Amino acid sequence: MIRWWKSLDGTGRTATYSVAVVVFMAAMGWAAVPLYDLFCRVTGYGGTTRVSTSGSEVILDRTVQIRFDASIERGFPWEFRPVERTMDLRIGETGIAFYEAYNPTDHAIAGTASYNVTPYAAGSYFIKIACFCFTHQVLQPGERVQMPVTFYVDPSIVEDPNARDIHTITLSYTFHASDLPAAAEAQVETN
Repeated sequence: MIRWWKSLDGTGRTATYSVAVVVFMAAMGWAAVPLYDLFCRVTGYGGTTRVSTSGSEVILDRTVQIRFDASIERGFPWEFRPVERTMDLRIGETGIAFYEAYNPTDHAIAGTASYNVTPYAAGSYFIKIACFCFTHQVLQPGERVQMPVTFYVDPSIVEDPNARDIHTITLSYTFHASDLPAAAEAQVETN
């Protein structure tokens, strides 16, 4: 290997360096999305929420208003909206909110919801227990469903100097098209 490297002239070494840089950049580009997603989930950066299997054991007397927002990606045919626009909740109290989705088309459509919380400083304190956004959703032609999200605001938010003065948190979802799961495709073919 060393002999080969020494046998290369300036052009050969430059080409080798260039190829190595391109391969390295491609690998970093491929790894960037999952690494960024992991970073956001761990730190709450960018309004990414955390997940828990149970509610908080501490409930404070202080309340926070939760606002609910819904949108769809351009060209996605569903109708999607929050059932309730706002909810006042004590910090640490478990809340449940519903979003409604409707498929007005004549064929089954699958969707996946992405989400965030604003202000971003509240992201790591907004804890989801259960959410329709954890899985693909498939709506049959003309189907209308109400999908729940169960959550609470972590009481430790009052100890964070960057988040303790937050009185309103907005939970936003955007539905995106996704491929129909194999089971849903089979159901469509048999109908």
